[in-house]
Amino acid sequence: MKFEHELKVIRKGVEEIIPEEEMIKKLEKSEKTGKPLRIKYGIDPTGYDVHIGHLVPIRKMREFQDLGHTGVIIIGDFTAQIGDPTGRDESRPPLTAEMVKTNSEKYMEQLFTVLDPAKTEIRYQSEWFGPMGMTDVLKLMGKFTLAQFMAHDTFRNRYEQGLPLGMHEIMYPILQGYDSVAINSDVELGATEQKFNILCGRDMQRIFGMEQQIAVLSPILLGTDGVNKMGKSLNNYIAVFDPPNDKFGKVMSIPDNLILNYFNYATKLDPDEIEAIGKELKNGVNPMIYKKQLAREIVKLYHGEEAAQEAQAAFEKVFSKKELPDDMQVYETTEGKIKLIKLLVDNQLCASNSEAKRMIMQNAVTVDGNKWTDMEGDLEIKDGTVIKVGKRKFLQINKG
Repeated sequence: MKFEHELKVIRKGVEEIIPEEEMIKKLEKSEKTGKPLRIKYGIDPTGYDVHIGHLVPIRKMREFQDLGHTGVIIIGDFTAQIGDPTGRDESRPPLTAEMVKTNSEKYMEQLFTVLDPAKTEIRYQSEWFGPMGMTDVLKLMGKFTLAQFMAHDTFRNRYEQGLPLGMHEIMYPILQGYDSVAINSDVELGATEQKFNILCGRDMQRIFGMEQQIAVLSPILLGTDGVNKMGKSLNNYIAVFDPPNDKFGKVMSIPDNLILNYFNYATKLDPDEIEAIGKELKNGVNPMIYKKQLAREIVKLYHGEEAAQEAQAAFEKVFSKKELPDDMQVYETTEGKIKLIKLLVDNQLCASNSEAKRMIMQNAVTVDGNKWTDMEGDLEIKDGTVIKVGKRKFLQINKG
């Protein structure tokens, strides 16, 4: 079948393509005209700490780029000041234009660890929304009905529960949809929870007499706990800016049932290779073998092959051979005693007193290999004492 390879790449790690039959027509048109498809993805730079879950659709954009197409990143400098209401039960506080600009620059720095800059176009919504007047806005709003938007789970649930629902939030899908008109999008990428907004883009293009974009929807990447969506608040995320050893260790902590999920959504591995790994796992091969390969692949993407090999060696030294890491953090003091919880927080082994207490309750804190259970206890300072928190955080005490 023509475009069999292209379709296999596009389908990799994808939950839904709407409508899939139109994708072949898009590819045929691109080949015939010599004009690359325009692959859209929008970001609202409400923050800038990007994790590999954010990069699932960005990986897909890179795959389209490798097939010869153009990635178009929309910086939502208008929608960021609303905040995407999808899946939220409260409104976001507005951002200033300066905050949006700073966040977007830092955001793009991380996206370019994946994207090909030569095939990436960056566009700001202010290019088309800035010149609009009230008449233009009212015309856009008039193209949709309130009934359409109240069918959206987020809006309906908040309304039925009596929670605040701002009129500006109802505008969000309209603005995102018009982005597709403004940049003449052929394909829009997003998570499955973005389905309503992306289909609004199809509707908007139809209303404006344009060829409609195709929605390519990817599942949400679960966090390292294997239960919840990856996110900073749950500390179950792998950040783009995490150092190689941390990335490797975090990947090694995921449940075995997520190995194929991460290969599909967080690596560049070919679909045939992933399918072969799935068969091996099903036949009883030790999951640890492929989990290490997965960790290497992810570290290699961001830091290179050498860093990936070094990260594996460091992991195996600490966890397989039960040795201490070479780059262990050191705390020097002349004190005789110190509250252990204070020590953990001051040295950033725990983010807060409450987290330190939680780690102690979970038997996740050891002093020279012995579990520490005293919440309010003082640690007697001895030269060379090693404190371990969780699986990957170490602190050596040097007494002056």
